[in-house]
Amino acid sequence: MGLMKEEPTTVLSAEQLQRFQTEGSIAVPDFLSEAEVESLRSSCYKLVDEMDPRVHTPTSFSTVGQEQVEKHSSLNKIGHALHWLVPEFKKVSFSDKMKATARQLGFISPAVVQSMYIFKQPGIGGEVLPHKDCTFLSTKPQSCIGFWFALEDVTVENGCLWYSPGSHKTPTERRFIRNPDKNGDLLIFEGQADPFDESKYLPLPVDKGTLVLINGQVDHKSAKNTSPKSRHIYTFHVIERHNTAWDPRNWLQPTPEMPFTGLYENCP
Repeated sequence: MGLMKEEPTTVLSAEQLQRFQTEGSIAVPDFLSEAEVESLRSSCYKLVDEMDPRVHTPTSFSTVGQEQVEKHSSLNKIGHALHWLVPEFKKVSFSDKMKATARQLGFISPAVVQSMYIFKQPGIGGEVLPHKDCTFLSTKPQSCIGFWFALEDVTVENGCLWYSPGSHKTPTERRFIRNPDKNGDLLIFEGQADPFDESKYLPLPVDKGTLVLINGQVDHKSAKNTSPKSRHIYTFHVIERHNTAWDPRNWLQPTPEMPFTGLYENCP
């Protein structure tokens, strides 16, 4: 009978944990192996290769410009259940190393609520405006943390993250919610936009394989990709279920068919 593989207990250093508490975001180099990075990229390539644009929503392939671009070069992102529905993404998302990281961050009963593959295509990968993730994935009290993985080298030129250190200490009431007015838009913002101070933002260029942890209250953004190189990343968000409540107004709600998936109790 073989020995059970022991889960690592320490992934983040004491210095990294302290910096995360202070600044709200840190980069953890070499978190993913080359093999893990390649498995995610290859799996996503296969998904796109098998996708028929004619049977997907018009917002993905609606303009003349997009129809003239090969589909692998025109997509913006894929979501929001890669972590559960695609074996390669599930293997990475529910790895022992991921669970150990969550424990070090203080999660008691974490759940993965959504995931995305973002392409940030050369020349056309658009700007992401300043925001806090808890605006979109809100719990009471706030508990969201983003796990963001560089699947290529990420530079200022190809659209790296920028964040405002310490901004997680400034709460927000802004929410992106399901509109209670059934005659209006399906989804709306509620509350005033958060103050924006360009001078407080720092760039976060990272090498392939790096994990970037982002507190859900940290202000962050990314610029347009102005380079000839893509910026592929995989990201998922984790919330705490112990002594917290998921906002019933959130745009994203669990269903019996697609519940939020517990990080500790599920295996790759």
